[in-house]
Amino acid sequence: MEIRQFEDKGLSHYSYAVYSEQAGTVILIDPARDVTPYVEFAAAKNAKITGVIETHPHADFVSSHLELHQTTGATIYCSALVGAAYPHTAFDEGDTIQTGELTFKALNTPGHSPDSISIVLEEKGVVKAVFTGDTLFIGDCGRPDLREKAGNLTATRADLARQMYHSLREKLMTLPDDTLVYPAHGAGTLCGKSLGEANHSTIGAEKLTNWSLQDYTEDAFVAELLSQQPYIPKYFPYDVDINRKGAPAMMASLGQVVVITPDAAMKGDVLLVDTRPAAAFKQSHLLHAINLQLTGKFETWLGSVVTPGEMFYLIAEDMTQLKEALRRAASIGYESMIRGGTVYSGGSETMAPVPLDELRKHPEAFTIVDVRMDNEIQAGALLPGSIAIPLDQLRERAHEIPLSKPIVVHCAGGYRSAAGSSIVASALKKQVPVYDLGEDIKTF
Repeated sequence: MEIRQFEDKGLSHYSYAVYSEQAGTVILIDPARDVTPYVEFAAAKNAKITGVIETHPHADFVSSHLELHQTTGATIYCSALVGAAYPHTAFDEGDTIQTGELTFKALNTPGHSPDSISIVLEEKGVVKAVFTGDTLFIGDCGRPDLREKAGNLTATRADLARQMYHSLREKLMTLPDDTLVYPAHGAGTLCGKSLGEANHSTIGAEKLTNWSLQDYTEDAFVAELLSQQPYIPKYFPYDVDINRKGAPAMMASLGQVVVITPDAAMKGDVLLVDTRPAAAFKQSHLLHAINLQLTGKFETWLGSVVTPGEMFYLIAEDMTQLKEALRRAASIGYESMIRGGTVYSGGSETMAPVPLDELRKHPEAFTIVDVRMDNEIQAGALLPGSIAIPLDQLRERAHEIPLSKPIVVHCAGGYRSAAGSSIVASALKKQVPVYDLGEDIKTF
């Protein structure tokens, strides 16, 4: 037996291939949109992909389960509660998959979603691992507030938090302490609030260190789980729906995106998303473009700033970067919204450096906009007198910013303020100067 973990760093997503040498088969768990690594793994083992298990309809990425079924003939397994619109076999508590020396057993573990399952892996009758999806993370558990309006089954966050309490204690904590824990996400995901850096653990280790497995009353657990959860990106309900229906094959879908020449006209009423580094964007960019850099959590911010269904152009530094941007947009199902992709060839707009000395001496002479998230802002302002508008809300709320002074946009490190300053500049149409404080926020 071999368990191979795959990581999509941009989305802090873990997926898995479980290989049975005896049967010459591979079972996949929560695969990402791009099937390539799984197909290559199976080919290297001279094995056949026979099954794909979905622990739930994911909110933060698009799964390739339907494409894998169509191209390999693999059976898709998921809870009957998903209401899946693709060919599948129900996989709920009491159901098993046998392949060679390996047995996969379903546990219904609602809490993150009403239809979540965890998968216990046995080798020759001995429990070896549990794939916990978004139920149990390393150091945390899944957030319970993503299914109030999304999916086949909806539930309030309070009800799901109570279900999480019982799923953790009555299902997962009863497994042997040496059971390996393989979650669907790591640190950096928005599917939990305080994940550890490790990519796997054991049930015993989590009992000792994971806050969610400690000795809470149910009410105290619910209160703690519901507090300080991060924001919900705009695209999360959209991806739940895509995953419940099954996404089209990624490369075929990307093949529908038109790559236009750099000098081609782009419709003025369509959003321009410029993925180049912030320094290059400030030196020269197209009128009304917004800067979502390809570095960092590009997918998350694309899906937080751009509303599902909104068309946009994608601009990159070169063809290599454009292909990467297209692939990463597809990982959250946004490729169908791309009006065209192009390599940047120059623009008339610039953004001047922030006048740091003047800002330090006379901060009252500027309107300061803080684009950090609500939970960060609640911990305290970094600059006194700032106006707090989280980045994911900025396009809708830029009109709230006073125009009586030059505007300085900041976050905690620079990525979000680059995006935020470009959004504000685009929205205010040169009525006042707009500056990006960038990494200089760390010096205040």
